Amino acid sequence: MSNSIDSRSTQTVSPTDYTKFDPDTIHQKLNSSLSLPQLNNDGSIRHFLGVEGLNKAQLQAIIAKAETFFDDNGQLINRPELEGYTVMNLFFEPSTRTRTTFEVAEKRLGANVLNIDIERSSTKKGESLRDTLWNLQAMTADIFVVRHSASGAAHFMATEVTPNIAIINGGDGWHAHPTQGMLDMLTIHREAPRPFEELSVAIIGDIKHSRVARSDISALQTLGVKDIRVCAPRTLLPKGIERFGVQVYENMNDCVTDCDVIMGLRIQNERIGSPLLASSSEYYKHYGITAERVALAKPDALVMHPGPMNRGVEIASSVADGAQSVILKQVNNGIAIRMAVLSLAMEGQRAHQAASK
Repeated sequence: MSNSIDSRSTQTVSPTDYTKFDPDTIHQKLNSSLSLPQLNNDGSIRHFLGVEGLNKAQLQAIIAKAETFFDDNGQLINRPELEGYTVMNLFFEPSTRTRTTFEVAEKRLGANVLNIDIERSSTKKGESLRDTLWNLQAMTADIFVVRHSASGAAHFMATEVTPNIAIINGGDGWHAHPTQGMLDMLTIHREAPRPFEELSVAIIGDIKHSRVARSDISALQTLGVKDIRVCAPRTLLPKGIERFGVQVYENMNDCVTDCDVIMGLRIQNERIGSPLLASSSEYYKHYGITAERVALAKPDALVMHPGPMNRGVEIASSVADGAQSVILKQVNNGIAIRMAVLSLAMEGQRAHQAASK
């Protein structure tokens, strides 16, 4: 069974009009096929499209690579592993944090970095995505970092348009946010007092619309976490989520009791005041990560959040800034993970091209 949260049957997606599909209808197709384009025959990474296509050893290899970018004092170091290569950041939807950390990672690796202004690009003038990508490829690009509102955008590029460019998925629709998932795994690896196999992890918030939750749940399962708990209003839970190896809790106090890790998720403002969520104060009352609720978890429990945080809605300021919070460490670890994925994908892409000659 796929680790995807949404396993509803999918349609065959035509490469020329995939963006017309509801992103939530193609998760199963994507997850079942992710390993095909993103790996070489020897299992090395050539693209990084989603954690669902990778096994435990491959996720551990990404974490191990990320660790090499820290010095003995835990500070990030520069290493020119992409010197002479060109990385293009193609963000078809806005994201300050992800785009910035990718750019920092790219520059720390010595790459030439180009941020493409999608709002003024030819796709806004009617040019197809395929033609836009081919034109960008002709500009001697080596890596595309892609964020797109449509599930499957990065997969489409890697398989149908620019297979000889290393594609890094910076988030696609509701489907996946694999580098966020892996930076969360690196943070747990570095900060948790127990190995993955012994951890209890609680994920709180909008599971239904969260690509972060999808990637986190899949990565946690692959790395051996047996106790994954989720808690959210029923309107913000995917139907049948229990089938995917998680325990659903209606009461947040029960959910976080004796947990090792509490992960909060962002509540998008458009959900508040809609049929999905009555009010921010009501959400905070029942699902906010407060000091009282953190006290129910293990004394050394970690508090995590992908950001940006809505203080007083998803999390109390005292918790976000407290001793158990590793939120700022997540940001720093995000740079290391993105350095690792960029480096490994470029190495794998070079090996693939050499073998194809």
